[in-house]
Amino acid sequence: MIRTRLPLRLAALAGAMLLAAPLHAQSLDYESVDGDAPSDKADAPNKSKGRGLTSRGAGGGPRTTIRPYIEATQNVLWELSPGDEVLTYSTIAAGVDVNLDGRRTQGAVSVRYERRISQSDRLRDGDTLSGLARVKHDLIPRTLSVEAGALAARTRVEGSGASTLNPLAANDAVSQVYSIYAGPAVSTHVGDVALAGSYMLGYTKVQQKDAVQLAPGQPLTDIFDDSVSQSAQLSAGIAPGTVLPVGITASGSYYQEDVTNLDQRVRDMRAGVQVTYPVTMELALVGAVGYENVEVSSRDAVRDANGVPVLGSNGRYVTDKSRPRELAYDTEGFTWDAGVMWRPSRRTALSAFVGRRYDSTTYYGSFSYNPNARSSLTVAVYDNVSGFGGQVNRALRDLPTDFQVNRDPFNGQISGCAIGSESGGCVNNALSSVASSVFRARGVNATYAHRIGRMQAGIGAGYIRRKYIAREDSVLGAANGIVDESFYVDAGLNGPIDRRSSFAVSAYAAWFQSGASSLGDVTTVGANAAYFRNLTDRLVATAAVGLDSVNRKVIEDQVVASGLVGLRYSF
Repeated sequence: MIRTRLPLRLAALAGAMLLAAPLHAQSLDYESVDGDAPSDKADAPNKSKGRGLTSRGAGGGPRTTIRPYIEATQNVLWELSPGDEVLTYSTIAAGVDVNLDGRRTQGAVSVRYERRISQSDRLRDGDTLSGLARVKHDLIPRTLSVEAGALAARTRVEGSGASTLNPLAANDAVSQVYSIYAGPAVSTHVGDVALAGSYMLGYTKVQQKDAVQLAPGQPLTDIFDDSVSQSAQLSAGIAPGTVLPVGITASGSYYQEDVTNLDQRVRDMRAGVQVTYPVTMELALVGAVGYENVEVSSRDAVRDANGVPVLGSNGRYVTDKSRPRELAYDTEGFTWDAGVMWRPSRRTALSAFVGRRYDSTTYYGSFSYNPNARSSLTVAVYDNVSGFGGQVNRALRDLPTDFQVNRDPFNGQISGCAIGSESGGCVNNALSSVASSVFRARGVNATYAHRIGRMQAGIGAGYIRRKYIAREDSVLGAANGIVDESFYVDAGLNGPIDRRSSFAVSAYAAWFQSGASSLGDVTTVGANAAYFRNLTDRLVATAAVGLDSVNRKVIEDQVVASGLVGLRYSF
């Protein structure tokens, strides 16, 4: 008789992928493997890491660590282009890093508040809250759980709507982004039938004072305000070999996002049946047929007597509530998916699918490879329709629960990528444009981390293609059918030098190509290096240097060299 344990796992994994595919691409989580995590003393100097990536092993140590700290730095900026000016400012900051690794609770939280005190006329005083969180708690082991995630980040906004993490301190064109989601998930059995369901509620807000203009004579780019997103999933199925030689799963999903800007709404409803055929103990073929109903609707802006759209006190278009919401996109009909699931060991898993969604061909899948406790590779390919808020919520859900956050030494902002012991994820793609229009997103995220002795090396990279959806007779009509593309790379290396000192070096690059006009294309490149010295067990001195460049076609390139010295005290 053929053993059914692994085909059952393949069936369950295939079901989860097909059910989740319309909503978000998921990273695959696997049972932990033994590792040799560095000691707390070795980690201590690295608490102010730069824009690199790190991974945490599954070794010994306390299950819960809480590390509050306060920090003070003195910063200097040397503007190399377009001017030649030296600017200075000071910062004071307070934050906390939390790692949770209990039997029922897993998660990571990193929150930081920073106050910038200007010492130059060209720099403004300001407050910044930044952080990343992802927590999961099992209310009933293997049956009922709740999870939550949150993000706070500062981005630089361009006239085309492009945005880049970690803006220069001398740049005032910035937005503050906040996002949070939470919800329960249940998984159980009734006889041979496996039942699973989940519900997630999310909220995202962008604090930006007004719409922006690419160049004189070009249309305004309406900046995203806020949105509420909801997603629900339900499935029931039997594993191969229980009743039939194949596994059968019936599933349904619902997604809705309500965007404040012009009352835009995305509604995506799906139902289907999938069949899983185990070819071998490691390989399964999966096929599915289903039905979809996807709608995007909105209202137009209020117009004055001359037909010109009216901007409100917040700088965004005023929604005309007197007119009904009208469809901008509507597709329904049968869908299909076909693919393979390959899992030769608990360290390697591949899923690859092709199908028809949104009335066109779609591709999605994931790959995870953990050859040993020192290395991890994660790749996720996705295809969905959403607004900015929904995209950020999905990116948060794809982060591992055991990540270590990495921050820019000059402004304390998150790098965007986070890698855990066995998987990783990045929010860079989701944050690369803050335009308010709904879009179809196709993209890929990849992370790789490797421990070299006691040093940590890592890289995150990704690509996203947005095709915007709007009514042509509305104020957002100019965006309809426009395609923009974003690429990013974020890499770093850090580790100890001796018992009391450590280092971190990192580099990043991001490209944004606007479909509306090449004037909106933006390229950012930067690198920094930091040195940390433990003066006592709790007091760490920091010194860092960096170079950042922003290339635009509308205005002159901006190149800034940075330096800082500072102290951090951990409680």
